[in-house]
Amino acid sequence: MKTTIKQTKQEPESIKPKPSETKIDQPQRMTINRQMLVILDFGSQYSELIARRVRETQVYSEVLSYDIDIEKIRKLNPQGIILSGGPNSVYDENAPECDPRIWELGIPVLGVCYGMQLMVKKLGGKVERAKKAEYGKASLYIDDPTDLLTNVEDGSTMWMSHGDSCTKLPEGFEILAHTKNTVCGAIANHEKKLFGVQFHPEVVHSEGGIALIRNFVYHICHCEPSWTTEAFVEESVREIRAIVGDKRVLLALSGGVDSSTLAFLLYKAIGINLTCMFIDQGFMRKGEPERLIDIFDRQFHIPVEYVNARERFLNKLEGITDPEEKRRLIGHEFIRVFEEESLRLGPFDYLAQGTLYPDVIESAHTNIDPKTGERVAVKIKSHHNVGGLPKNLCFKLVEPLRKLFKDEVRKVARSLGLPDEIVRRHPFPGPGLAIRIIGEVTAERLNILRDADYIVRDEVKERGMYNDFWQVFAVLLPIRSVGVMGDRRTYAHPIVLRLITSEDGMTADWARVPYDLLETISNRIVNEVKGVNRVVYDITSKPPGTIEWE
Repeated sequence: MKTTIKQTKQEPESIKPKPSETKIDQPQRMTINRQMLVILDFGSQYSELIARRVRETQVYSEVLSYDIDIEKIRKLNPQGIILSGGPNSVYDENAPECDPRIWELGIPVLGVCYGMQLMVKKLGGKVERAKKAEYGKASLYIDDPTDLLTNVEDGSTMWMSHGDSCTKLPEGFEILAHTKNTVCGAIANHEKKLFGVQFHPEVVHSEGGIALIRNFVYHICHCEPSWTTEAFVEESVREIRAIVGDKRVLLALSGGVDSSTLAFLLYKAIGINLTCMFIDQGFMRKGEPERLIDIFDRQFHIPVEYVNARERFLNKLEGITDPEEKRRLIGHEFIRVFEEESLRLGPFDYLAQGTLYPDVIESAHTNIDPKTGERVAVKIKSHHNVGGLPKNLCFKLVEPLRKLFKDEVRKVARSLGLPDEIVRRHPFPGPGLAIRIIGEVTAERLNILRDADYIVRDEVKERGMYNDFWQVFAVLLPIRSVGVMGDRRTYAHPIVLRLITSEDGMTADWARVPYDLLETISNRIVNEVKGVNRVVYDITSKPPGTIEWE
């Protein structure tokens, strides 16, 4: 199979289908049946993490809004429910509350922090402002080492974050554990299978947290570890075939682990009825477009429609320095190119997207106003990835990965046989190098940054350290500094090195790398990259900074 090379016109006219055909249907949902736990989100920053920890026990979990209708929960038929923490106090006038019939479902419920306090208050107990708040690490002293706290060591460190405490338990409840400042560190009503913990077992700082979650999942909810990579692939292939049939599917391939995994999964399910389109906007890292085509087309024989739009995108950014405007223009132009090329290659019945579960959660995520109890959204800045779908394309969506977290996608990728360089590929923003060049993006600056960025990654890989980092990359600043090279004065760009560690990208820390590695990278960049005479190292964590500079 040969790869199609397509050079877009510089300023093409927009191609529109007939108005009667212009729509995008809702995603075709996967309906795989399995045991599951439901996490009701009360606005905690850790709700997603709770779901991930449950998934790590190989049991499926979903995050839902705290005010979901009880009938919807019954329809899902979960084996257990976890109530998340939250920023509110249960005695606030408009404190968020779940449907009170949850306590009577007859299935196990675990309340975490706010979730526990809500359980206590609604079932007849009492919650008050604590005389001494607890934030951070605290030792948990176990009074009842059975059920929920089996194999959790006495004196284990747990992560606390609360200003309220339970001062009176509802009838039928007993204390399982306490801390120095909190009498009710963990509680239970064994008869009704209702449990609560004042700490956060889901965070890495809680030493016995995973053991506690396993106890709830396996011993209390009696779940089986059926949420496996192999089962997901087998079931997804079967459902993709049932949904798509013999229709054609279009996938916008970026080269990242999400879209690449989706491509392999779809190709396994529907073969040549899949068309992958790779739009090269000119902001990829050195050698990546060529390598992508080589892997997909030549190694695995998955045909890719390659669209060279480098000059077109670069012209769109001429004179643009504002980062938000860069993202907007790149996203808009991506949609235009995608629209034109899909109409040229089509018709297609389905559009495949690599939507992940955090995207699904985030799209529905809201913060709860402690004064009004209403949910509000706060925008910090546009997402790094190019987003947005053409509103005038006649597609149905298919999103087989929409229930997976990133680490689960990587497991699926391995099981499908993707090469390690894709499976372990560091996250890369949709706008690419365009937002790693501070200020205006030009062909000269792109070439400088590509060469410098390649050296950073090359040296890290050479030392076998690539997988030790969340991301490693270079940033080009739009200023020049004085230097001396070969007894001559230079006036050239500085390069910023960004090497960070992280678990999920939500928070990150700058990497404490060996000085000789920084020295080698600096020497190579200054000597090999024309236009650079200075290298600096960014030692800012997230927060207060962000991973990307723009």
